[in-house]
Amino acid sequence: MLRIRYASLALVVLGLILAVPALASAPRSGILHLTKECSQYTGEAGSFCTVTSSNLNAFSVGTRDVGLGAVGADGSVDFDVVFEARGANAAFGHATICGTCEVGTVTFSGGTGRFKKFQANLVLYCPIGGIANDGRVDDCRFDGPYSFDD
Repeated sequence: MLRIRYASLALVVLGLILAVPALASAPRSGILHLTKECSQYTGEAGSFCTVTSSNLNAFSVGTRDVGLGAVGADGSVDFDVVFEARGANAAFGHATICGTCEVGTVTFSGGTGRFKKFQANLVLYCPIGGIANDGRVDDCRFDGPYSFDD
């Protein structure tokens, strides 16, 4: 009876040893749903919006979406963005949206910390006219596929 228990325990341990590397190398992926509020966004480089909800823990509430360029004279956006999370965690992306559009895109490619291997192609939706001529942005949401690839 004791031999059967040891043999069973040995099989369980062997199974875990074999499974852990496979699980660790498997890419994490899914569909990201994120909302942000933009009361601190002025349209100038360095101004930001703040994440208010996300279904991906990496983008915790309070993460800042910092625009690295200024909104165009027509209200358009075509510049890099950085999502700065707590600690040394940042996701690097590029946003585009026309001044009169409500829909644009954000493409992420890597980052630091937990975003080192982050990839995403998201649709950016800013209702009620998108980005106004004064550069202010209404509350926005992002939706689309993401992955953490090797």
